[in-house]
Amino acid sequence: MNRRLFLKSAAALGAAAAIPAFAVEASAQQSMPSAETIIRKLEARPRRQVAPEARVTIEQFKRSPQLRRVAPSIDIQSINFAFGSASIPPDERWKVGQIATAINRIVRRNRFEVFLIEGHTDAVGSRGSNQVLSEARAASVASILVHHFGVPPRAIETIGYGEDYLLVPTPYENWRNRRVTLRRATDFVTRN
Repeated sequence: MNRRLFLKSAAALGAAAAIPAFAVEASAQQSMPSAETIIRKLEARPRRQVAPEARVTIEQFKRSPQLRRVAPSIDIQSINFAFGSASIPPDERWKVGQIATAINRIVRRNRFEVFLIEGHTDAVGSRGSNQVLSEARAASVASILVHHFGVPPRAIETIGYGEDYLLVPTPYENWRNRRVTLRRATDFVTRN
């Protein structure tokens, strides 16, 4: 390695070390998937087919990890929930708009579609507080979908799973675990 290249590399490393940790964390977060990507993920064939007579209620679906695991889904990690918060900052609402565009397009094709919005937390804090927080995160996304973007309330169900399904198994704070998951439940639940 020549000396000039070495000095440039060292200067770049020094500059990177001067960036605050929260800026590095924020820039490391995934970008928001487009409405088209969300549609593609949610309209994918389920990993397992369920016969119409074997379908379950939405409440049974919420409590069945086996069924949820095979349903089409997408994790949305780019909505930047602050530590311990369920609020979505106004400048982040366009991200919920991408979800709304996808759901509304799918619902226009089939008015019986059902989507589950799952809230998740990291493992910091008590199980009880994480459970409440995850439910609030799912409800926050659902509220914006319905009240700001016109998603039909009948198409959305919510649930919180607290710290039960960590993407990054750690007892420490990790932004990847503070997320919502969208899951298309249509092919698994009975129609009311």
